[in-house]
Amino acid sequence: MPRITLYTTPYCGFCRAAKVLLQTKAVGFNEIDVSEDFGKREEMIARASGERTVPQIFIGDRHVGGYDELAQFEREAKLDALLVELEAVIGTSAP
Repeated sequence: MPRITLYTTPYCGFCRAAKVLLQTKAVGFNEIDVSEDFGKREEMIARASGERTVPQIFIGDRHVGGYDELAQFEREAKLDALLVELEAVIGTSAP
């Protein structure tokens, strides 16, 4: 199971931008479309501490926020470190 989760809708430009950014990092992610799934939208809102906009991005159990926050991590050269940290956790927990 990918440890990066994106809650998205198909008509969201910021969602597409977040997916492209993560694809440039060559990391897998689980995309959950909340456009017509009320239960998944409620799950997103609960996980994101009440945030209702998409995308909502989680790396591991950490709520990153939306695309703006993800892009800021990238600009500040913090995204790669976060992904390496995630890989280390997955690597140590793998059988």
